[in-house]
Amino acid sequence: MTCGSTEGGAKEDSFNVLDLAEYTKNRPWWRKVFAPSSGSSAEKYNVATQLVIGGVTGWCTGFIFQKVGKLAATAVGGGFFLLQIANHTGYIKVDWKLVERDVNKAKQQLKFHSSGNKMSPEVKSRVDEVILFLKKNVILTGGFAGGFLLGMAS
Repeated sequence: MTCGSTEGGAKEDSFNVLDLAEYTKNRPWWRKVFAPSSGSSAEKYNVATQLVIGGVTGWCTGFIFQKVGKLAATAVGGGFFLLQIANHTGYIKVDWKLVERDVNKAKQQLKFHSSGNKMSPEVKSRVDEVILFLKKNVILTGGFAGGFLLGMAS
């Protein structure tokens, strides 16, 4: 596209038109975020750096997962404990026939849904992306897994 005036020898400005729709179609989302020159971490960092980055992020994730998991388990277990005490003392009356009927109904629905074990195309494409990322960044992934286990243990 050219824009400008040609009156009395005035300078003519020229601009390039960039079609953003076409530009973004050819680039994965991580390239848009991290710039066109970024690739897998195996291309940018040495092995020790990848292990340290993966290990530290894995440890942090595992540690937080452990703390949140303990809190959630305590809350759920305490809730069941209080419900059992309330049931035993007579504050709550449970219709066990209704509970059994609902559990059997849920089992039938689970059997029905698990028989058609097909993933939707969107889920399959995301799973393929994750597998490709894990294959390209094996060292980083291994460091993360080790750090996650250490974080869960600490």
